[in-house]
Amino acid sequence: MWYEKAMAAPRARSLQRAFRDVEFVADRTPTSTDIERCFATLADYRDGGIFVAHYAGRSEWERHPSGDEIVMVVEGATTLVLLLDAEEVRHELGAGELLVVPENTWHRFESPDGVKVMTVTPQPTEHAVDRPEH
Repeated sequence: MWYEKAMAAPRARSLQRAFRDVEFVADRTPTSTDIERCFATLADYRDGGIFVAHYAGRSEWERHPSGDEIVMVVEGATTLVLLLDAEEVRHELGAGELLVVPENTWHRFESPDGVKVMTVTPQPTEHAVDRPEH
């Protein structure tokens, strides 16, 4: 029942421990097929989860039709590219900075030198290798 999960005792989570449990992927591309190894689930949250990832490279496009996504850079840097009104809007994020990606907004990451990122991500997530038309 819905209240069983809500009644569970809260548990502290460690970002450092979570990052130790993921593998650094140095060559992420939009067509990478084994990127799960650079991701870990920190906790379930609402209809999605809190995730950590450690990689360098470029991600595919993604969007979340059921809610906003919070993206926070823990270490390193990334350019978070949002597709807004058919224009790519670039946001440079460094350690300690975050951005809220609006619901249903296509976005991708460019992280040539590597990044450790934590996200609060609603599900489902839609993916596209090529730039979406809308």
